[in-house]
Amino acid sequence: MKKHPDFPPAKPSVQVLERMFAIMDVLASRADPVSLKDVSERTGLHPSTAHRILNDLTIGRFVDRPEAGSYRLGMRLLELGNVVKGRLSVRDAALAPMRELHRLTQQPVNLSMRQGDEIIYVERAFSERSGMQVVRAIGGRAPLHLTSTGKLFLAAEEASRVRAYATRTGLSGHTRNSLTRLADLERELAQARESGVAHDNEELELGVRCMAAGIHDDQGKLVAGLSISAPADRLDNAWLAKLQATVRAISAALGYLGEDDALHAGSVGLPLR
Repeated sequence: MKKHPDFPPAKPSVQVLERMFAIMDVLASRADPVSLKDVSERTGLHPSTAHRILNDLTIGRFVDRPEAGSYRLGMRLLELGNVVKGRLSVRDAALAPMRELHRLTQQPVNLSMRQGDEIIYVERAFSERSGMQVVRAIGGRAPLHLTSTGKLFLAAEEASRVRAYATRTGLSGHTRNSLTRLADLERELAQARESGVAHDNEELELGVRCMAAGIHDDQGKLVAGLSISAPADRLDNAWLAKLQATVRAISAALGYLGEDDALHAGSVGLPLR
């Protein structure tokens, strides 16, 4: 059966592109400049072929030649990477995974970001069948210490900044379960820091419990949180693995290297983010 012309091939159809990618992979695997001999040996290309491709890549600034006979990845790649990064949106990256997580749990899924001493809800996935009486409106706000996502942001702060937050806000509560004492909040933040997951145990709204995990960008910075909300008697800890897998996928889409990948990158000489 003849392939449809719109179907992409499994690898580049132009041989020189395949060779170019192989060379760039070699350069990416080393922190120091790589000699032409090493490039040739590791790619299996004849030295004259590798030299010709490297020259073309150097003209386009995709490769630098710090000294005669040695090569490294060029600044053009960084420039293009910054263009891609600038187009990335947490909301855009999160929307499809959020909907899938909602499909799996049948409970509202909220995407929230920090703004000052509050979190702001920026996206949600829910349906009438979820059984929730309260669905957070996009643009709605809530205090950091009363929400699962807010606790993630506080857990990422130094102790002195958490104390400053407590002083500014007075840790006012909304329900009888709200954490209004600094010592209680600090204990919960320590647990969140250890597990990477935070909870809201009917602290913002009676009858509603939440679990949240953090979304990180390509610099490893916590930029948002994803939470599952459910009636207090229906929050299922079995959803935790699904939640964590979802935030990992969103973070990866934003360029985040997880701990294991970051260790690997460091071992082959790539910059750690």
